[in-house]
Amino acid sequence: MPDDNTVRNVLWLILLLPFVSGSLWLLAGRRANGPAGWAASGLTLVGLGFSVWVILLAGPETITLRTDWLALSGRSVPITFRVDTLTLLMLPLVHFIALLVQLFSISYLHDDRDRYRYFGFLGLFIGSMLGIVLAGNLLVMYVFWELVGLSSYLLIGFWYRKPEAAVAAKKAFIMNRIGDAGFLLGIFLLIFQSGTTELSELPALFLPEGPLATLTGFFLFCGCIGKSAQFPLSTWLPDAMEGPTPVSALIHAATMVAAGIFLLARIHFLLSPGALMIITGIGTITMLMAAYAALYQNDIKKVLAYSTVSQLGLMVVGMGTGNVPGALFHLTTHAFFKAGLFLASGVVIHGTNTQDMRLMGGLRKRMPVTFIGYAVCAAALAGVPLFSGFLSKEAVLTGAFDWAGRSGGPAFLIPVLALLSSGLTACYMARQTRMVFYGEYRNTAHPADHVHEGDFLLTGPVIVLAALSLGFTFSWNPFSAGHSWFANLFPLSGETGGHLWIALLSVAVVAGGVGLGWRMPEPAASTVWTRLSEQNWHLDEWYRRLIVRPFVRFARQCYRFDQLLIDRLVEWIGVGTVVLAHMVAWLDRTFVDGLVNGAAWLARRLGGLTRQVQNGRVQSYIVSAVVGLLLILWLLI
Repeated sequence: MPDDNTVRNVLWLILLLPFVSGSLWLLAGRRANGPAGWAASGLTLVGLGFSVWVILLAGPETITLRTDWLALSGRSVPITFRVDTLTLLMLPLVHFIALLVQLFSISYLHDDRDRYRYFGFLGLFIGSMLGIVLAGNLLVMYVFWELVGLSSYLLIGFWYRKPEAAVAAKKAFIMNRIGDAGFLLGIFLLIFQSGTTELSELPALFLPEGPLATLTGFFLFCGCIGKSAQFPLSTWLPDAMEGPTPVSALIHAATMVAAGIFLLARIHFLLSPGALMIITGIGTITMLMAAYAALYQNDIKKVLAYSTVSQLGLMVVGMGTGNVPGALFHLTTHAFFKAGLFLASGVVIHGTNTQDMRLMGGLRKRMPVTFIGYAVCAAALAGVPLFSGFLSKEAVLTGAFDWAGRSGGPAFLIPVLALLSSGLTACYMARQTRMVFYGEYRNTAHPADHVHEGDFLLTGPVIVLAALSLGFTFSWNPFSAGHSWFANLFPLSGETGGHLWIALLSVAVVAGGVGLGWRMPEPAASTVWTRLSEQNWHLDEWYRRLIVRPFVRFARQCYRFDQLLIDRLVEWIGVGTVVLAHMVAWLDRTFVDGLVNGAAWLARRLGGLTRQVQNGRVQSYIVSAVVGLLLILWLLI
């Protein structure tokens, strides 16, 4: 049994290192531009070392470490750390991807004047994400959840002088707040039903049955809808590509959007069958819509962004069908190959000075290292055999078919649609690879002679991530997920983690998608179907019509109501108050002041009469005494 104090101290170091790092660069200002990147990378490497140490200390045991934070009305609010297999998977994963992204950023942002701000925000983001991973209760997780939203807003809008980046940052922030509000309502409902948010106590206190439990599960899932860009809150993620490409690799491919899947894995035991059906449905819709939206995109990063949304939908389907290990397996492989694709796209953008794939072509000859890394990661994303994505997709599909077999009937539609999504993924990745790396170079504004391969800091992380996207990285048998080291940590659905017929069917669908994408001609003119893809099913337009415009009209009506009625009413009240004040002043002068002044006049007159009697003459006093005596005698007689 590991020493609790040792584990607690190491966890606090892991959590505080990135916050201290980020704060230092922000406080130092432009003086830190030079050392910020290398120093931040060094501290992340130290955090990775501590993560490995925690793995060695904790082993397979589940450890819950509680520290009381404050007490309210006799109830303590604790800060709880939870260390289990899921924590030990995510800790090194977040650190490793962050380290590669930071090294890549040193070269990618070499000429930026605000590098200190970039690495400061990056440190705050990494610390917030680690807080989510380590949190042992949902209230603590929610605090870090909000910090992730704040730091991602800062990173997306890093180039805030660019209007598109500023708009994208605000859009991401607002849409995430919508999901987070639902998450908070779910936490309140959980407290109402069980009296706690401690993950170690909830299994014994919360019964996931009944309408209220389903409502609680749905609201908790809202946090995932926002962070993991699920329908209908999925449109912020493609727009977030306006931020620096390394930010896209870290936040919007491998880490931040994974927070929603991590949340579902943490709270899966709280989800009722009804909530799981809702989750499966939303994941399926997101998976298909985003896969089709990626099909005709021309921006190299937006293809990958819609691909991320689609793959997250596939992971949510895995969670909804009860296949938590399969979804986590795909989350792990996706972190490597999608981060590799984003970083490789950054090298391409850096070399060609454009994000438009229509202006690229033939880059495999001029950027051979980047091409190899990109091709490997693209094959993994498409689910080609011998690559990691094939293994994890096999695990998700196997779980989906097993779930459909138990549910029967229409439930088989879910895994069939997942297969269709897999074919669309292969199709758009084949199209993108052809447009970027094959054919003739088409950018006349940036001559081919100026196109060059990136330096080692740019290409090195891409090659490392490509190597980690090979199937042999996860399994000695790259055709079976059941033989992977991941299956030893999280036992996969099915006898061996997969069925042969599912693997063969998946390969056939992927092969068809690759062939179609490679030969798919570019449309000569925009059609209904291409616009549906290019405009992401016109979701933003629908939101403008159904939500934004009605709210703007409502706001304008409220403004007019305020001007015409509330302001007039306030003015009338003001005028009435002034008139009333004048009346009160007149009453005060006439009656109140008159009464006081009259009393003073009477007192003065009586005082004057009294002074005439008390004049100091003996004769007057004798006369007064005689008069008084006579009056007394008269009264007595």
